Amino acid sequence: MIEVGKYHTLEVIKHLDFGIILKHDDEEILLPTQSLPQDEKLWDIGQFLEVFVYLDSEDRPIATTDIPSGTVGDSVLLTVVGQSDFGTFMDWGLTKDLLVTFKEQNKPMNMGRSYVVHIFLDKSDRIAGSTKLSNYLDEFNDGKFEFREEVDLLIAGRSDLGYKAVINNSHLGLIHQNEVVRPLKSGDRFKGYIGELREDGRINLTLQKLAYEVREELSDVILKYMQDHGGIIGLTDKSPPGEINAIFHVSKSNYKKALGKLFKEGKITFHEKSVRLIQE
Repeated sequence: MIEVGKYHTLEVIKHLDFGIILKHDDEEILLPTQSLPQDEKLWDIGQFLEVFVYLDSEDRPIATTDIPSGTVGDSVLLTVVGQSDFGTFMDWGLTKDLLVTFKEQNKPMNMGRSYVVHIFLDKSDRIAGSTKLSNYLDEFNDGKFEFREEVDLLIAGRSDLGYKAVINNSHLGLIHQNEVVRPLKSGDRFKGYIGELREDGRINLTLQKLAYEVREELSDVILKYMQDHGGIIGLTDKSPPGEINAIFHVSKSNYKKALGKLFKEGKITFHEKSVRLIQE
């Protein structure tokens, strides 16, 4: 079955003046001329094309070789490009913009601003968007994640306690403010870790590995940085946290622990305004 909002590999079976017809089993779908690949050999009868299927302005399934920002089930950062009496239109890389109706908006959306939007099929099988992520993503650890497990995170926005983040495109968790060691904004993607299990079952997140893992990795990063900068660095254990974070993206506490490890190993010496590498 050719599903709307998904990619499909379909066979070219017919040429028309306004495009080509693709087929899967007994289903046929139009790939319009404006969406045809530049290499005409790919249009030959019997060739197979990977296409994305969505609904055109008359709600008919149609294929495209254009690549949208996401497919049904994805949460992605999109920019507002239009407003109507029904809701807000988002640019998601296709000719037909993605509609986020007013009832699917967590708060009013402004022109030119970007928001994390979940892509879903509405009751009429139209592809739509929502900023009410908690309606579509699981906020509870249902046994899927283990403590300290590495996960993919997408920053979804601020909350009173810190930052909401999409986990592995399926769950929603919280990065508490005291876990934030560098500036964050909606749409940022990076690796994180599952934090301590909460009594209510909701998911806490952390951006830092366990202390001993951080010291091991960070000490290697500091050594490499010093080797690349003449064996000296102007950041000591007394430097401001912001200056440390700007270079190594870690807390001052972890930086001091990593320096302590290097000092005990006899690899560095401390000076008033610098740390120096001991040359072997």
